[in-house]
Amino acid sequence: MKYKLIKNDFIEVSNTKLYRIKALKDFGIVKKGDLGGYIQSEENLSHDGDAWVSENARVYGDTRVYGNARVYGDTRVYGNAHVYGDTRVYGNAHVYGNAHVSGNACVSGDACVSGDACVSGNACVSGNAWVYGNAHVSGDACVYENARVYGNAHVSGDTRVYGNACVYGDTYVSGDYLWNCIN
Repeated sequence: MKYKLIKNDFIEVSNTKLYRIKALKDFGIVKKGDLGGYIQSEENLSHDGDAWVSENARVYGDTRVYGNARVYGDTRVYGNAHVYGDTRVYGNAHVYGNAHVSGNACVSGDACVSGDACVSGNACVSGNAWVYGNAHVSGDACVYENARVYGNAHVSGDTRVYGNACVYGDTYVSGDYLWNCIN
């Protein structure tokens, strides 16, 4: 056991109690006694690896955070989402639905990843960006500012999607591209 739920330190979200966690031993960047964020149950955060939920982050539902993933800030991860690998989810980001964030991926700012979307590899989603539906963002691709990637769209390689750009439908964008006007 690397952490415990603090039963008398909880918050309620949608009539569900989320309990603050406390580290029981040193691991990764976490020291014994460190207070973490809030989770609904031990099913949400693995006791294996260096995965950790901290600050005001909230993880609940059938969500799983595992591997060496870190969820922090005012982030919300819920539904059936999976966050794993060496990923970082922070800021005011939301990851929910059946979304997966894996590899070395980063989701930050006010970004949202939802539905059956996947963000993997070294990909980043930040700012006000949204990745949703069956969309995939992978490789070293970045989606940021107010950009949207959705439907069955795939963005990979060193592609940057930014501004008010939308990539959607069955579109595949790969390579060293800067896209700010796809519609």
